[in-house]
Amino acid sequence: MSSIIRPTPGQRTRRLVVLAAAVFAVVAPIVQNLAGLGLNQAEFAADGNTTLRVAGYAFSIWGLIYLGVLAYAIRQVLPQTGESDLITRMGLPSIVAFFGIGLWIVIAALNLKAASVIIIFAALVSLLAPLLTYSRSIRSLGRFEGDRIFLVWPLAALAGWLTVAAPLNLITTATAFQALPDALSPQGWAIVAIVATTAVALGVTAVLRTLAYPLPVAWGFLGAFVAEQADGKPVVAFTALGAAVVLLLGGVLLSFRLRPGVER
Repeated sequence: MSSIIRPTPGQRTRRLVVLAAAVFAVVAPIVQNLAGLGLNQAEFAADGNTTLRVAGYAFSIWGLIYLGVLAYAIRQVLPQTGESDLITRMGLPSIVAFFGIGLWIVIAALNLKAASVIIIFAALVSLLAPLLTYSRSIRSLGRFEGDRIFLVWPLAALAGWLTVAAPLNLITTATAFQALPDALSPQGWAIVAIVATTAVALGVTAVLRTLAYPLPVAWGFLGAFVAEQADGKPVVAFTALGAAVVLLLGGVLLSFRLRPGVER
């Protein structure tokens, strides 16, 4: 079990910054939608979604992700929550990721496509790098330990969705700028993106061994299957469906078929 100590004044300040970043991440899309400021997410993506897109309903997962983000941020700021190793280590990365996904909404509203790619990949890397670095600590957590439920699950789920959203953002932007290399057709690039994302997601899942990460990735590919099937692109659609199935099965096997003594 991770060592637990009372937070220092500096650590309490960091916790408040985490909470502020989480609130910003959740409030930014609400304000943008209610006030109608700039482009909404659908309008932003519409300019370049002919290569690969995801059905609109798939983005409803943000509701669950935002709930997880708030649960993590509120729990770590409570006075009775001790300063565990993972709370310390994931504090700054979560601040960067939360401000990143909130800023992405602003950038998308302004239709700054290139900047949106940089920001979303920065948010993804800021979470994935420390999650992988501290994977041993994550795997050692008890199944119902507080840090697993309120820290690992929300942050892994956000990282999982960004694993889909970042390459989708990239390929959408490249399509909008007509910058996709001619080496492959647009459908070929879509398939490459799906296969590469699946490989990365399986690799991360093998290290983290938490189902919270691959599930959002699989959900995104199911949304791509629905959208591409409706667009009359069966090869891309069924590639996405196959990726979703592989991630669901692989996620379950990698998360639950562990050597004895390692918690899931």
